[in-house]
Amino acid sequence: MSPSKSASTNTTPVQNGTKSTSTNSSHSSNSYHASSTRQAIDLEHKHAAHNYHPLPIVFSKANGVHVWDPEGKQYLDFLSAYSAVNQGHCHPKIVGALIDQAQRLTLSSRAFYNDVFPMFSKFVTEYFGYDMVLPMNTGAEAVETAIKLARKWGYKVKKIPQNEAIVLGVAENFHGRTFSAVSMSTDPDCRENYGPYIPGIGPISPVSGKALRFNHAEDLEEVLNAHGDKVAAFLVEPIQGEAGIVVPHDDYLKKVRELCTKHNVLLICDEIQTGIARTGKLLCYEHFDIKPDIVTLGKAISGGVYPVSAVLANKDIMLCIEAGTHGSTYGGNPLGCAVALAALEVVRDEKLTERAQVLGERFRAGLKSLNHPAISIIRGKGLLNAVVIDESKTHGKTAWHLCLILKSLGLLAKPTHQNIIRLAPPLVITEEQIDQSIEIFRQALEALPKWTKEMLDAEEHVGDHH
Repeated sequence: MSPSKSASTNTTPVQNGTKSTSTNSSHSSNSYHASSTRQAIDLEHKHAAHNYHPLPIVFSKANGVHVWDPEGKQYLDFLSAYSAVNQGHCHPKIVGALIDQAQRLTLSSRAFYNDVFPMFSKFVTEYFGYDMVLPMNTGAEAVETAIKLARKWGYKVKKIPQNEAIVLGVAENFHGRTFSAVSMSTDPDCRENYGPYIPGIGPISPVSGKALRFNHAEDLEEVLNAHGDKVAAFLVEPIQGEAGIVVPHDDYLKKVRELCTKHNVLLICDEIQTGIARTGKLLCYEHFDIKPDIVTLGKAISGGVYPVSAVLANKDIMLCIEAGTHGSTYGGNPLGCAVALAALEVVRDEKLTERAQVLGERFRAGLKSLNHPAISIIRGKGLLNAVVIDESKTHGKTAWHLCLILKSLGLLAKPTHQNIIRLAPPLVITEEQIDQSIEIFRQALEALPKWTKEMLDAEEHVGDHH
């Protein structure tokens, strides 16, 4: 299939900036939906916790690479819910699987068997090349599970003395917001006023007292040479996502794999954001010719339709967890498993891995062709990319301001780490839409010095609470 052709059939005719929809619901959907952008933002600000700072855009409908706000304006989505909708918004096969299964059976709990989880287990283990899967719901739960599994293995198999097992990570990581994940983090926004943290987990070297650096295998080597007998696992993202799409040197993970093997330490790869075809490989670690002992999956495993996550490992590791020692009421539920099966079949059948590889190269080449002084670095693999904005060359504007201008032109992206803009459209994007996005970037960069503070304030302050 040519990348210029849409990879899926999840498109419908668009009239006046919105797509037509239908519903079988017996009640009015209006009671569930804010009537305007202003109402949505004001109600959320009044009634919901302020634990996010969203770009001032309200999603009302979505299809493929496009989203629409309540007023009917159409946008290109270049965040994909942090790479959860790799298959495109509201993919008809995935939504169809949700509807069909919801009308049959939604939940059994793991107190009983259901007839979908076994099929999901077979598919996912064969597709990704591991013996066994442990199902959960969210990415953070998958990380928690992987850490627990590694510690259990450390005590039962490696024979680390009780309560002394160490699980290492690296600086600038992102593995979620739960306590194990936050204990792994070096981000002050995640950690401040939340301590004390879980001992024996994190990136701090017991040798130097400093955080292990991503892309520096020598930091891990120093710790393992001194304390390898007590280290159960090393947890790492193959490409750091929230840190700004930081791609390691080609030999970094290979050296890490060799060190972990040498010291009998489990290598855990967090593929929650980087996996499921996003980087031009089915799983990102394949770029580096390694195989981890444990893999965490989430986000696009269910195509943005239902929360599903999974931990993969071989039997010698996975069977360390005995019945009754770990689980989740919703983990492995038939509704989520049906959705995930359909989502993974879409990845396979529509060749989204190959699309991401080809279109990612086109996208980065297009960004480079802009040759704009405000863009200091372009990096990424497949369709997981970022631009680093040199804010000394943006006429007093920030990456956030650039994202506001992009929004006004119909493209949605969001900064991370102040001056980095992550760019990750659904993998069903076409060549024409890639080229359209480059043109929007060109227009936004040209407009940047012309936008006044008043114009930016008007673009950002949509709700009455401002």
